[in-house]
Amino acid sequence: MRKSLLALSLAVAAAPVALVAQAPMSMPGKADAALVPAGTYKVDPAHTQVTWQVNHMGFSMLQGQFGASGGSITVDPAKPAASKVEVTFAMDKLSVTSDQFATHLKSKDFFDVATYPTARFVSTSVTPGAKGSATIVGNLTIKDKTQPVTLQARFIGAGANPMNKQLNFGFVATGKVSRTAFGAGMAAPVVSDDVDLVINAAFVK
Repeated sequence: MRKSLLALSLAVAAAPVALVAQAPMSMPGKADAALVPAGTYKVDPAHTQVTWQVNHMGFSMLQGQFGASGGSITVDPAKPAASKVEVTFAMDKLSVTSDQFATHLKSKDFFDVATYPTARFVSTSVTPGAKGSATIVGNLTIKDKTQPVTLQARFIGAGANPMNKQLNFGFVATGKVSRTAFGAGMAAPVVSDDVDLVINAAFVK
């Protein structure tokens, strides 16, 4: 009898663990571009950001972020090469882990946000690739300088947002730009000229 009770107790104790192991989390978004009807969609500023990374003096990698303040994407699943995207970024609200460093980045030494509070990317071509990938070429304007940028993008997913019942979808893209080409800081070896970008872009109906 005691053995039976012990076995039952062990079974009950193990049941929640087994249930957790057998119940994978299901997210609303699916990696299926067909879920996005043709149309123009607005940028979701709350879930769109650019993370930049530079080499700091050869000692460490340094990162920061810019958020989006507006923009849109026009897509047609039947004509993916005709897609167009443009995003405006709030340079005056850049984010780093040091207030002193943020103040320096906002100064005329770097982004001069008092004069140029935003930056803008506008695509000029989209070349679809395999498995939801695409090469996006466009013009990036920071301060008063415009330079061509090539981004490697990947579709993340689409679906109805359970919070507002609206269609949401997004991409992640990577690229590289020259810091000094945009007049962002001195051409000194203290910080790398190459800036690696990771862009998470979300759009909503």
